[in-house]
Amino acid sequence: MADQTASEEDILLAKRIISAAERHDLSALKILLKEGSANVQDPSATTATSPLHAAIAACGKAEDGKEAGEDAVKTVELLLENGAIWNDLNKEDETPGCIALRLAQKKIYDMMVEAGVRAELLFSKMEELGLGQDDEELEVEDESRDDAPAVKKQKVSEEAAQAIQGAVEEKVLDDVSLDNRAYLKSQLRYKPGILLDESDNAVMMDWETTIMKRHAETLIPRPGLRAMNVGHGMGIVDTAIQTYDPAEHHIVEAHPQVLERLKEQGWYEKKNVVIHEGRWQDVLPKLVEKGVVLDAIYYDTFAEDYKTLKEFFSEYVIQLLDQNGLFGWYNGLGADRQICYDIYTKVAEMDLYEAGFDTQWEDIAVPSDLHGSDQWKGTRRPYWTIDVYRLPVNTFIK
Repeated sequence: MADQTASEEDILLAKRIISAAERHDLSALKILLKEGSANVQDPSATTATSPLHAAIAACGKAEDGKEAGEDAVKTVELLLENGAIWNDLNKEDETPGCIALRLAQKKIYDMMVEAGVRAELLFSKMEELGLGQDDEELEVEDESRDDAPAVKKQKVSEEAAQAIQGAVEEKVLDDVSLDNRAYLKSQLRYKPGILLDESDNAVMMDWETTIMKRHAETLIPRPGLRAMNVGHGMGIVDTAIQTYDPAEHHIVEAHPQVLERLKEQGWYEKKNVVIHEGRWQDVLPKLVEKGVVLDAIYYDTFAEDYKTLKEFFSEYVIQLLDQNGLFGWYNGLGADRQICYDIYTKVAEMDLYEAGFDTQWEDIAVPSDLHGSDQWKGTRRPYWTIDVYRLPVNTFIK
């Protein structure tokens, strides 16, 4: 009976916390949070609403530019200060930031983006310092962060995007995009306008052609430069690079089927083209040892997460790129959810700056007929659901 009473008390407290958050009742909320958590969920289990979801939803639609009042802003601040999770999902698969975006509550949305950036930077720093979730110095709930998204095609806020800890090469995965070595052993399928892995993830699609061409154009402003692309895929960006008549064109590719296609299409015989077979983690250290210097580097791999991209530019681009060179990468970080895309764009810019790069962004509209179209038919899930691609061009800080 005692346990039942405690359970009833917890349910009542959760209801009261959510209600106070929804009313933007700061006085009541401050008292309630001394007893309970900012991360409780609706006890009815039908909505999975958290106090943060409730507080933002109660702001309503911002009409004629009129946004949430000061009480709403302070309520959101209070919940975040008390550990509210920025990417917690309700039953509608919305984070609190998704609700703010849908309601055009820009100020609240910006607060959620900043909260996400702080959380990601914190966990990154914890990882660098070797601090675990149980470390007494940093009490952070494990659920407060889904694993960082892969550079391309992976979600931020979905169980399928969580890291495969201790995965062995022989392990059969339901989704090979979760582990790079599993992906490299998987069977690919080239179809008109799309490249699929054996788990039906779209590795690359031809709607990206405009983006890839622009990447090549921004990285290689004139003929005769030394360029490298990591991740050939369908060959869209490498074909674009060739139009600029590079003096050197290095292609790093690890998947056996893609390498076979490179041979079939005659890439090994193309003028000034050098194919490096293997994972870039194995290839690039050898290029560094040889003293290779490049004017342009582009990165677009599959089944690798943000941590891997960070290692790429902070460890190898800085050694291989000429001081006046340009570095670009496919910016698909969290592109299935706007708030995740905005957060990882900011995180990447900050990490790039720390590595010695200045980043300029160019916004490119994604084809309007992409969302919900038949182009995704036969794929595991759409990897792109937002309207604008943010193209990065990175140069060394002078």
